[in-house]
Amino acid sequence: MPPLSHFSWPFFDASHRQFGSSLAEWAGREVHKHVDHADVDKSCRALVRALGDAGWLKAVVPAAYGGLHEKLDVRTLCAARETLAWHDSLADFAFAMQGLGTGSISLYGSDDIKAKYLPPVREGRHLAAFALSEPEAGSDVSALATTATKDGPGHVRIDGMKTWISNGGIADHYVVFARTGEAPGAKGLTAYVVDADTPGLEIATRIEVIAPHPLAALRFTGCRVPLTNQLGGPGEGFKVAMATLDIFRSTVAAAALGLARRGFDEMTERAATRILFGAPLADLQLTQAAIADSAIDIDAAALLVYRAAWEKDRGTPRITRESSTAKAFSTEMAQRVIDRAVQIFGGNGVRVGVKVEALYREIRALRIYEGATEVQKLIIAREALKAREATRRQAAE
Repeated sequence: MPPLSHFSWPFFDASHRQFGSSLAEWAGREVHKHVDHADVDKSCRALVRALGDAGWLKAVVPAAYGGLHEKLDVRTLCAARETLAWHDSLADFAFAMQGLGTGSISLYGSDDIKAKYLPPVREGRHLAAFALSEPEAGSDVSALATTATKDGPGHVRIDGMKTWISNGGIADHYVVFARTGEAPGAKGLTAYVVDADTPGLEIATRIEVIAPHPLAALRFTGCRVPLTNQLGGPGEGFKVAMATLDIFRSTVAAAALGLARRGFDEMTERAATRILFGAPLADLQLTQAAIADSAIDIDAAALLVYRAAWEKDRGTPRITRESSTAKAFSTEMAQRVIDRAVQIFGGNGVRVGVKVEALYREIRALRIYEGATEVQKLIIAREALKAREATRRQAAE
């Protein structure tokens, strides 16, 4: 079981502590029953259903649609991802995609759209996905080429490609961002909910990666979608995407934190029980230094993660700098911690079937998706420069 002592920090209230404790207990008892890494599609469907049946997916929808809180509570989302990631990365993935794939609906959907899509996701009956990236447009959202053009009085026609889409191939709906041309670049995008069985939407290819999870490229060819499935106004797609990522980027950092905590637990157990030169490996000063560095890294990351989540939950409109800082630091931190764990395991650390070997593959992807570390650094620098300019203007007034 992961340590829960940090839930006593002042970032949390009693509901977060109860949620974290109960989820940790449930995950320790149930997650392994639904995971088969040889069949990730089946595992993800089973995990989503189990999470829904147990009520944990209430955290990904607002209270008006059966959720836990009036609006999405980022501390709860982070606590869930940290806890589930400690147990199994697919469990974290299954939970995370239900949130990311409906976050835009919760924030910008009409009442009818919310009533249609949120309850089945909360119950674990439908799987959700977020389709933003394209072959030539990943971090640069302004370069999106997929188009949505008017097709009659009440529909648009979507044409183009999306790639690196998590839950691609098994999702029941996709939140799709397409160019509608109200303005150049990022200001000319609009978001739509597209049902997976809509004619003209097909799975172009499934994508295999080092830490397997459902991933695919999507092709849209004359895919006709009703205008009532639009999220936000015309040309507001960039705003919809960034507002959604502003919430869920912090949760990626939380998942990295969970992976790092598991690596740390594996590392300390190995160091305490592995005998080398007649004494536990933990007696060596270099081992103690690795453990100490890892403990410091984890505490620092946890503070950044839950600072960002707390800022959002207390009403800060945008937490761009805070969430990017948490994401960049936590994912890089987790890579360091897990690398140390592999090193302490020695040859067994790279053996398939050993937990730290799986962690090493799993953490690598988190340093890239939802914005690579290098992109987060650009965002942080730009936000710092904007803050400096705002301070300068204030002083001049």
